[in-house]
Amino acid sequence: MQGARLYRDLPWRNLDDPYAVLVSEIMLQQTQVARVGRFWERFLARFPTLDALASAGTADVLEMWQGLGYNRRALALKKTADVCAAERGGTLPDTAEELQALPGIGPATAAGVVAFAFNRPSLYLETNVRTVFLHELYPDCEGVSDKQLVPLVADTCPPDDARAWYYALLDYGAHLKTQVANPSRRSAHYTRQSAFEGSRRQKRAELVRVVLAAPGITADELAVRLDEFERAGARDGVDAVIFDSIVADLVSEGFFRRDGDVFLP
Repeated sequence: MQGARLYRDLPWRNLDDPYAVLVSEIMLQQTQVARVGRFWERFLARFPTLDALASAGTADVLEMWQGLGYNRRALALKKTADVCAAERGGTLPDTAEELQALPGIGPATAAGVVAFAFNRPSLYLETNVRTVFLHELYPDCEGVSDKQLVPLVADTCPPDDARAWYYALLDYGAHLKTQVANPSRRSAHYTRQSAFEGSRRQKRAELVRVVLAAPGITADELAVRLDEFERAGARDGVDAVIFDSIVADLVSEGFFRRDGDVFLP
């Protein structure tokens, strides 16, 4: 099979540690493989177990996540560690259904942990897997739904080595994207990722970075720092209403807290 020939020796592969696999699956969401390696190794060195992550402060977790993007993933991972430490003796469940009940774990992430950590059959339908099935089975079709693919993915997953099977699909799918027009664009669920530069998401990330770097910063100074950041990128300054809205969201979501007129991690 093509996937075996194209096998990528990635540091999170062939591990029986569900936590380490979960961290890789969360990091790989919307992030290229080449960027994840150093973050994964650094994160696990700092938080080697679920209990270690649960014992850490949110600010420490976000600090280790800086540069990876999508900070919500870090918060969800921390919440999952908190739940598992409090209710499961610091272990992850071993079924997709139980995994999906934890914060930030969707169907694909849960299936990935089941297949890669426990080497059991699962329904792992993510971008590269979807790419293979669209390329091989629906070469001339547009708008193919996951509902069409789900039974095919489930039926082809072998009972005895799901891990190797999905590694092969992932590697073949990644290869296909370098050889042909991305087949996943023919999925009914394909959406082009919005631009990061100048986006609300970028402003959120910058505010989190500033508060982590300058605990106790005042609201006025935080607004000035964000305004300077935007102007340095040749963009207009930030409207006060937008600033207040973003800050309120970040506080309510737990990225940092407000104490009077200052912000703290």
